[in-house]
Amino acid sequence: MSEASTVSRTAGTDTTVPAVSGARQFWRRLRTQRAALVAAVVVALLVLVALAAPLLTAVEGQDPTTYHPSLVDSARGGVPIGRFGGISGDHWLGVEPQTGRDLFARLVHGARVSLGVALTATLVQILIGVVVGVAAALGNRWVDQLLSRATDIIVAMPLMIMALALLAIVPSAFPRPVLVTLVIGLIAWGSIAKIVRAQTLTLKGLDHVAAARLSGWGPWHVARRELLPGLAAPVITYAALLVPMNISVEAALSFLGVGVKPPTPSWGQMLTSADVWYQAAPQYLLLPAGALFVTVLALTVLGDGVRTALDPRAASRLGVGTGRGRAGGPGRGTGRSNGARDSGGRGPAGGAAQKEDTA
Repeated sequence: MSEASTVSRTAGTDTTVPAVSGARQFWRRLRTQRAALVAAVVVALLVLVALAAPLLTAVEGQDPTTYHPSLVDSARGGVPIGRFGGISGDHWLGVEPQTGRDLFARLVHGARVSLGVALTATLVQILIGVVVGVAAALGNRWVDQLLSRATDIIVAMPLMIMALALLAIVPSAFPRPVLVTLVIGLIAWGSIAKIVRAQTLTLKGLDHVAAARLSGWGPWHVARRELLPGLAAPVITYAALLVPMNISVEAALSFLGVGVKPPTPSWGQMLTSADVWYQAAPQYLLLPAGALFVTVLALTVLGDGVRTALDPRAASRLGVGTGRGRAGGPGRGTGRSNGARDSGGRGPAGGAAQKEDTA
């Protein structure tokens, strides 16, 4: 990528300084937020665990669906045998009550389902929202009214109730993770469409967009070349906040029994089965609940950090008290002192001129 250059004059010399690209500005602002960096590391580790789930369970020597009835005490209702829920060298986090399935295998495979559903649903929401928002802003009055009213209806729909209704009537043969992804993505795109429409209406008034439209470019060509780059920051910001919301929705649907079905592991589905075991086998409840809490918290903190880093006003806030103005140009200290020397005759040039006048 070619970088623009700016010329700064300091002490009478011209110095060419490469302008900082947008990606570098974003990274520079994000590095100042330690909480967001820690959250990014946590999210990266969770994604890595989800992707490497088959490898991790192969190293443990277990899988998420095999029953181990010999590891549970049937006389006590299926409580795991042994201390701490049956933790051993073969079962790193213990086993599931009643069935004896390995908890570690189900937890890491559940991360694949929960994160996969949330990320894919977010992509569906962003795709539909951007298309509808841009079309409403660039279309004529009738198109704008039609798409805006449709967006209002989508926003007014209660997500959980609509998802419960749709998931209840779809045949069980349809893959549940795919179904949950489609339901969440097709119902909850209204907010991003409103944001994109408002931002597109603002961008339409800029000179370069107006020039592109007057030059004869079509609406979609203008959108692709001139509008989408300006929409990247708000869309990325909202997408970072949508992911933890979608994880919570998937967990809630699975908890209510209409989401991912056994034996496919999911954190929400594990919580559904663990609600009666919190006293006899507390780790069965605490492990998926803790994983869900850490994931949602990390994604929320990371999303807030991305929002701050992409905020154009963040540059002025982060520059306060850093002394960049004094180092890079005529700042408050350097500019005034140089001006004082030149005007008052106390600098080298002023002293010479004063001596010539005296002579």
